[in-house]
Amino acid sequence: MSDHKVAYITGGTKGIGFGIAKVLLENGISVAFSGRKRDDVEKAERELKQYSENVLGIVSDVRSLESEEEAVKYTVEKFGRLDFVIANAGLGIFKPVDELTAEEWNDMIDTNLTGVFYTLKASVEELKKTEGYYITVSSLAGANFFENGTGYNASKFGVVGFTQAAMIDLRKHNIKSTVIMPGSVATNFNGNVPSEKDSWKIQPEDMGNLVLDILKMNPRVLPSKIEFRATKPA
Repeated sequence: MSDHKVAYITGGTKGIGFGIAKVLLENGISVAFSGRKRDDVEKAERELKQYSENVLGIVSDVRSLESEEEAVKYTVEKFGRLDFVIANAGLGIFKPVDELTAEEWNDMIDTNLTGVFYTLKASVEELKKTEGYYITVSSLAGANFFENGTGYNASKFGVVGFTQAAMIDLRKHNIKSTVIMPGSVATNFNGNVPSEKDSWKIQPEDMGNLVLDILKMNPRVLPSKIEFRATKPA
């Protein structure tokens, strides 16, 4: 892609977000990404600069609208515009509902669902200017409930519903919107340490290539919801 396109990715210091950033940078898109921890942001920025110098790491917490507004402001100050927003930040805590604490529930809902709204709220006026693209990363858990998944399922079901309703509102402004629902991805999610045992899973760069394919689609078509899974689970 060309014409100086710019993306902002939440949760970009590792895993899916990092994989998306890497692929976009390799394909000529400038990338701003955010994470909660400064050390993680600085480390990821150093690593991503091997693919392109057009990268900006930002410390931001998606649970704060003000923080996301600042992140968008920094992105536009650095690159001059904003074309693509990928709301990827998320976390999972898996316990029986009678053992899940109110704090754990709130942390998942605030990060996984409210954070997706805050990221869009902070960026939508910039996306109107560029007739841009808004992508959220949900999960197959946004359509399939499972044991110990009450908080996570609730947040991810919510992301799917939110993004599809937002899609109807946003297309009136020529902004496209897609929710991606991946299955098992080889990341550090839920304490996993990626290794050869995860080779059957979706890899972070696979998510990056999917996002790139979505962004390259003809403007007349809109893949509003995509389920994305490993071909053959272990």
